[in-house]
Order: sequence, then structure tokens, then C-alpha cells
Amino acid sequence: MPEEKENRWIENADDDLRAAEITLQQKLFGISAFHSQQSVEKALKALQLKKFNKISKVHDLVFLGNEVGMPEKFVEYCKEMTGAYIYTRYPEMPEDVDIEKSAGKFIKWAEEVIAWIKPQLQD
Repeated sequence: MPEEKENRWIENADDDLRAAEITLQQKLFGISAFHSQQSVEKALKALQLKKFNKISKVHDLVFLGNEVGMPEKFVEYCKEMTGAYIYTRYPEMPEDVDIEKSAGKFIKWAEEVIAWIKPQLQD
């Protein structure tokens, strides 16, 4: 059973994923992409807590994924999703030219990553 701290992180990850879905339906594509990135970040931090009893205060999904031993397929997802944290927070940064397509793709990827993480929190 996950510890209380891990539960809070994974619950927040689930909330962000729901927010990503809702904002996608509302055609708020950048906000949706951001929430997908956040859902993966929070889920990875839940697993980091489980494995190491600490979290890294970073937003780099690749770093977090590699630290917890995430499969390469998901690390590849994270390479693209990490950018969403930057270009959705800083308007002067170049943004995703196909954000509408990316937002939907990021939700699917976040669902896959979270589905990989959750069973490990139960160990």
C-alpha cells in the first residue's frame, strides 16, 4: 500500500490528468499540455518517494524517469513532454507549432506512464 506522501503525489497526478482532459475538451491546448506534463512529473515523484524516500525539485521528466528506472519508451515520451513545462509557462519561448495534436498525444502518454507507475507504488 502506498504511503501517505506517495498517495498525495499520485492523487495530484490523477487530478492533473483530469485537468488535461477537461482543458483539451475546452480547446485550451497549451494548458492541457502543461497539465499532462505535471501529471507525469507528480507520478514520477510519487515513485521517487517510494524508491528513495525523497523527491528531486526539478521539472525535467527525463531526469526523473531515468532516476526511477523508467522504460526507454516512456523516457522518449518525456523528452517531448518536458518542453511543455517551459513553453506553456514562458510566453517568449518558442512553442509547439502543432499544440492541438500534441495536447491529445500527451494525455495518452501520461496515461501510459501513470499506468506503469501505479503498480510499483503498491509493492
